Amino acid sequence: MKRFYLITRDLHLYFGLFISPFVLLFAISVIFLVHAWIPGMSNQTASRTATDLSIPADLDLLKGREQLTAIRGVLEQLGVRGEVNSIRRIPKERRLVIPVIVPGRETTVDLNLETRSAVITQRNNGAWEGLVYLHTMPGQHNAAIRGNVWFMRFWRSLADITVYLVLFISISGIYLRLVLRAERRIGLALLGAGAFSLFGMIYVLSH
Repeated sequence: MKRFYLITRDLHLYFGLFISPFVLLFAISVIFLVHAWIPGMSNQTASRTATDLSIPADLDLLKGREQLTAIRGVLEQLGVRGEVNSIRRIPKERRLVIPVIVPGRETTVDLNLETRSAVITQRNNGAWEGLVYLHTMPGQHNAAIRGNVWFMRFWRSLADITVYLVLFISISGIYLRLVLRAERRIGLALLGAGAFSLFGMIYVLSH
């Protein structure tokens, strides 16, 4: 029992130190999400036009990953790289509007299939908005195309690891607190207060 306690205590400490930068990132980005204020964000945009593009004839009829793969070829011609955030069709004008994201920079490609041209608009959002973007992604919105670039797949893995380690630290923290008899009472009191606050908030939001 003592050996199990010592191993749990060490893992609690080391994993806590490992994930502290990720928890800090999530905490700071939540402040920006809640207050809708992001320092250093720039609204200045730069635009350019590209013509005579090689575009598959049925690009607007494709769906999901098949369409994404075809669009990737067009983006390569334009020199645009990043996570394809969505693909918006404008059927009457045979246009596709494609936001491409790199944390801190958003590039919108307005692709005209009739004229085989594109208007590329780039906006630098800054590092802080990049944190907000990482906090909200990859997520389940547009799950069919989400995680279509390597850095978002890597970030998704890091986010998963962070969540699992936070769960471990929370459970091991409760265990360690209960084992320490001298601090068991205050530990139970704080745990009860936290649980009461959580379920109270859920009750208020659901009524």
